[in-house]
Amino acid sequence: MTSDTATVLTDVHDPFFRVVTATGFSRGHIADLASGRCAAVRVPGLFPPSVCDRIARSLLAAEFDNYGAERVQPMVMRFGVGVSDYRADGGVADSYWPDLEASRAAWRRLSLPFDPWERARQALGADWPGRVGVGRRGGREMGAGVAREAPQGFLVHYDDAGREFSAPLLDAPLVAQLAFNVYVTVPETGGETVIWRHRWQPADERHRAPGSYGFTEECVRDDESLVIKPAVGDGLLFDSRNYHAVKPSHGGRRIALGFSLGLADTGDLLAWG
Repeated sequence: MTSDTATVLTDVHDPFFRVVTATGFSRGHIADLASGRCAAVRVPGLFPPSVCDRIARSLLAAEFDNYGAERVQPMVMRFGVGVSDYRADGGVADSYWPDLEASRAAWRRLSLPFDPWERARQALGADWPGRVGVGRRGGREMGAGVAREAPQGFLVHYDDAGREFSAPLLDAPLVAQLAFNVYVTVPETGGETVIWRHRWQPADERHRAPGSYGFTEECVRDDESLVIKPAVGDGLLFDSRNYHAVKPSHGGRRIALGFSLGLADTGDLLAWG
């Protein structure tokens, strides 16, 4: 496997903080991500143009909702249900489940001739020795993923269910958490993912906007970072416990299918939206 030419924004370099470009997701790639031996793995053309075009045409005609405006600013649009909007007292609000059923019905109405979530999981599990499936909570299957569009970008943030929920999110305990995206449309400029070599520490909270999911860039100002520009069909798997952000898009829509991917103590890979 070879290192990508993604931009490194600082002079200090950790040899393990790198983007790997490959023809597929191998067992070694996922193990390296979980253990911190790389920051991201990118697979160009994971979804072929015909598949991206079919998904894009359906989603461009669909009505997107938005994440809760009090917590997520600038506005981020979504098609599907994300569990992060349903945190309640350290757990998951009961309203998540009926809303998830409505979301599944909306995805079925797109009448896609394939299941994009299953296609993505199969790609991730092609070389993985364990099962790759959708995580369960209380025996019930979680959402498989969410289509997201963030015209003004995502703020600096991290994703770590072990910190964001006071009790385990899934029935199977997790030992690592990653994030997966596949891009079905991209803008002419912008829309890059930025990843910093920085994980949450208590002092970071002084940089968090009240009630927000995100942090100011002051939080990661002195940290090594990588910039990854999306291309249609690219699959990107990265360690979401590292702080990351998305730059604003210009000249077109950036729509990505995404989900969290947990490595369970059973050796299974479990997805949730």
